[in-house]
Amino acid sequence: MTATTADSHATEQAAHHEHEVGFFHKYLWTFDHKMIGLQYLWTALAFLFIGGALALGVRWQLGYPGAAVPIIGQFLPETVAVDGSIIPGGYNMLVTMHATVMVFFVVMPLLIGAFGNYLIPLQIGAGDMAFPLLNELSYWLYVLSGVILMAAFFVPGGAPGTGWTAYAPLSSVAAYNGVKIGQSLWGIALFVNGLSSIAGATNYITTVVNMRAPGMSMFRMPLTVWSLFITAILLILAVPILSAAAAMLFADLNLGTSFFSPAGGGQPLLWQHLFWFFGHPEVYIMILPAMGLTSEILAVFSRKPIFGYKAMVYAMIAIGFLGFIVWGHHMFVSGMSLTLSAAFSVSTMVIAVPSAIKTFNWMGTIWRGSIEFTTAMCFALSFVSMFVIGGLSGIFMASTPIDLFVHHTYFIVAHFHYVLFGGSIFAIFGALYFWFPKMFGRMLDETLGKWHFFLTLIFFNLTFFPMHNLGLGGMMRRIADPTVYEHLRQLQPLNQLCTIGAIGLGFTTFVFIWNVIRSLRSGEKAPMNPWNANTLEWTVPSPPGHGNFPKTPVVYHGPYEYSVPGIDKDYLPQTEPAPASARLESH
Repeated sequence: MTATTADSHATEQAAHHEHEVGFFHKYLWTFDHKMIGLQYLWTALAFLFIGGALALGVRWQLGYPGAAVPIIGQFLPETVAVDGSIIPGGYNMLVTMHATVMVFFVVMPLLIGAFGNYLIPLQIGAGDMAFPLLNELSYWLYVLSGVILMAAFFVPGGAPGTGWTAYAPLSSVAAYNGVKIGQSLWGIALFVNGLSSIAGATNYITTVVNMRAPGMSMFRMPLTVWSLFITAILLILAVPILSAAAAMLFADLNLGTSFFSPAGGGQPLLWQHLFWFFGHPEVYIMILPAMGLTSEILAVFSRKPIFGYKAMVYAMIAIGFLGFIVWGHHMFVSGMSLTLSAAFSVSTMVIAVPSAIKTFNWMGTIWRGSIEFTTAMCFALSFVSMFVIGGLSGIFMASTPIDLFVHHTYFIVAHFHYVLFGGSIFAIFGALYFWFPKMFGRMLDETLGKWHFFLTLIFFNLTFFPMHNLGLGGMMRRIADPTVYEHLRQLQPLNQLCTIGAIGLGFTTFVFIWNVIRSLRSGEKAPMNPWNANTLEWTVPSPPGHGNFPKTPVVYHGPYEYSVPGIDKDYLPQTEPAPASARLESH
């Protein structure tokens, strides 16, 4: 049977398997995991533009202090700095809401909500998630939390300006700048968002444990599924801590309690411990799925098996475990005892080991491979590069004496943007170019994709790399006007360079949006398996029909059998038994 005939036959099977539903039950209230994944995708991309616009407001103020922030600043009240000066354009609000939106409403929903929902059942051979109703409820809880957060812009006092970490007692004092309602809405939004995450994580764990296809053992699962499975466990363990902290903050603001307010006997550092006990696993909640998605892309376009598949799995498990015992390195400057500080310092250095294992295994995967530099592959390679840069700066900050110097500087801002933006967003774009044909049945334009990639890479580094120099030069975080400090005036050209890079980075996203619109309207139709990949989602039509598989697939081997000696093609789908002469990497 030819490839064309196979595609046609599979499409007919899917059409027979599909059942007609109305607009409401197809797009708004659906139990199909694929459509729920797309709901997360489109909603999170909308929040990406909101979070990006807020970021441009921040950069404009830092690059050109004294000039009114265009558009955004007109809708935000001026705030008062500690020294009594007026900060234009609601700078503190911009910083707070930008980070909150990007972490909780962009990166997590894209990596976990969109790709997790879409890929997990397809890659393990299941027809849907274990709990379809809970799945859809988790999406609408996410939407509700976003609406609550955005409402903070329109209440008396405006949105909170306490930073995305909302450190007490600033955030827990009801009279703080009059922003009581906005801070309360921030806490409610995170609480509801946490319910969404917990519901989704419960679904993912149950689905992976109970609904794998025959032959799909745990060590035959793609690394994408492994990464999302481990991430779901982290969510179950970490998110309730943040939800409890948000509830306690709400009580301090509205019910007269004093969990975090010293005047009532509370402990401000309690908030930091609760927040970072969630906050550091949160880093890996955002990066582990990116690692899984990238692993898939690197293997496919290197035409080689993943180097050290089991080592990669164990490294992700180790990262998940160690992520819960390093939270104190965010608090070196809080005055903790040196003994405790030393313990967190050592554990932070240790967590670099499994991360390094993954990095060297990616290098082993592409070493001497038949590399095809598609747009997806370019983004995946850049993910590895940007993650290494962010990881190397993280090693410096694991040392308490160094961290005491750089912690409150823009060196930290550079570090976490290289890890989270350079890591997560590059992986997200790579995954979108890779799985877009499966999701929508159309190919994205590679020429536009390459333009999008190169411009993103250039403007990203133009925006964030100079921040290392700003930090080492003494520029502190959370200041709105660096020019009021004499020793920072000589660094202002770097601030302006970062702002120019951020503007370029923001507008580069429109290249991707145009590519998506153009492809959906008139793009080349995608075959069932355009990349000659092995995992189960490429054995069904693009896009897959309701129920995914006309009949339950049977899995015979692992997902990364590329260029296998003994067979006449360079890939071996998981549903095809290997000939006796083949020498497989996994069994």
